[in-house]
Amino acid sequence: MAKFYDRITTELQTFIEAQHIFFVASAPNEGRINLSPKGMDALRVISESEIAYLDLTGSGNETAAHLLENSRITVMLCSFTEKPLILRLYGQGEPIRPRDAAWQEYLSLFPAIAGTRQIVRVKVESVQTSCGFAVPFYEFSGDRTVLKEWAEKKGEEGVYAYWQEKNQHSIDGLPTKLL
Repeated sequence: MAKFYDRITTELQTFIEAQHIFFVASAPNEGRINLSPKGMDALRVISESEIAYLDLTGSGNETAAHLLENSRITVMLCSFTEKPLILRLYGQGEPIRPRDAAWQEYLSLFPAIAGTRQIVRVKVESVQTSCGFAVPFYEFSGDRTVLKEWAEKKGEEGVYAYWQEKNQHSIDGLPTKLL
């Protein structure tokens, strides 16, 4: 049975911090819904009503474009081991970029990872848990290193050039304002 909360409880924070993967969903007012898996120790609970995640370079930049248009975002985590649970955090998100005043404050919460593009801050408005009884068991065997190695090989200038070419607009043509 689904249960709703108006904040992230201590028990739910413990669950969040134990997960190795989370999923981020956003959508423009019109166009494609985006759903992306995330990992690499990139999610932090800031308070009972705020989370942030480190957004690494990707083939697109859908979430940033969607947040600029309407701010809506959902973050989902699932237990793949032990006690079954699905947790959804619904809220309003905003990208924080290196040029923004809050950048250093938020960046200090995360490990240094080559290819870091921006940080997404989420003001959590509603929290929902559900059973997760049908979620299969999986074992975590480690983070992939491909993105980190790719970004290190390209270097800062190469990553910046990639952002210019691939991360300026969503697949629906919305601006990301990354650069």
